[in-house]
Amino acid sequence: MTPLILTFLAILNTLTPEEVRQGWILLFDGKTMNGWDDPSRKNPPGDSWSVEDGMLHGKAHPKIREDLLTTRTFADFELVFDWKIPRGTNSGVKYRIQDRVLLVGGKLNPAAKRFEDTVDYEYEHRLGKRDAIQPGDHVEDYPIAFEYQVIDNEGHADARRGPQYSAASLYSLVGPTQQTAKPIGEWNTGRIVLRGDHVEHWLNGVKVVDTDLNTPAIAESLAKRWGKDSPVYKLLTTQPKKGCPIGLQNHTDEVWFRNIKIRPL
Repeated sequence: MTPLILTFLAILNTLTPEEVRQGWILLFDGKTMNGWDDPSRKNPPGDSWSVEDGMLHGKAHPKIREDLLTTRTFADFELVFDWKIPRGTNSGVKYRIQDRVLLVGGKLNPAAKRFEDTVDYEYEHRLGKRDAIQPGDHVEDYPIAFEYQVIDNEGHADARRGPQYSAASLYSLVGPTQQTAKPIGEWNTGRIVLRGDHVEHWLNGVKVVDTDLNTPAIAESLAKRWGKDSPVYKLLTTQPKKGCPIGLQNHTDEVWFRNIKIRPL
């Protein structure tokens, strides 16, 4: 490597002295899973995430699909992160995580017609147990949360459903005011600012979402997706938990994250 590249790599996943003074916390040191709930240390071990070349790497089609969550919790915060995806990828960053359900094939609601019905059923019955997972089981650990969407706007069908599913959207709820994502394969910089119920999403230096999580419009959209009798609807409209981990989503597609830092507000 050239000296210039080595110098650049040396400053990734670090905080400047000014950032330290401002109260920023480095969430990823570029080398280890320190500060993250490492799936590989669970029973049975997960294979969704690894550390590679100074990046957190979300694996495509893991045996156990699960998001990577911080061990610390945060209420109001400013979060900055770099993300990169290949063609056709869907991922995201989750916050205000209210709960998690373990969806294990064979233990799901046989009458469910939608994914949302399956989540509701597992939330109410809690049939999925990690230590009971068998080889070959289809498993997803699903956090109930709000999401900053990370996606290929042109190459993934979900993004073509509407702006509220495109990059930097508040997933399924609020679309970005403009699209500032860089070409596939290039690094993007995302930013989430959360104060109380007010949230901003930024993409590559441009604020593209500015809303409140408790607006009637968001409640209406949540009701359309989940139904007003859904426990997930109730959790996301009331948000009983304010201090929550941050999650990087594994949507069975490959994704990379780096330079992840947070400043409690």
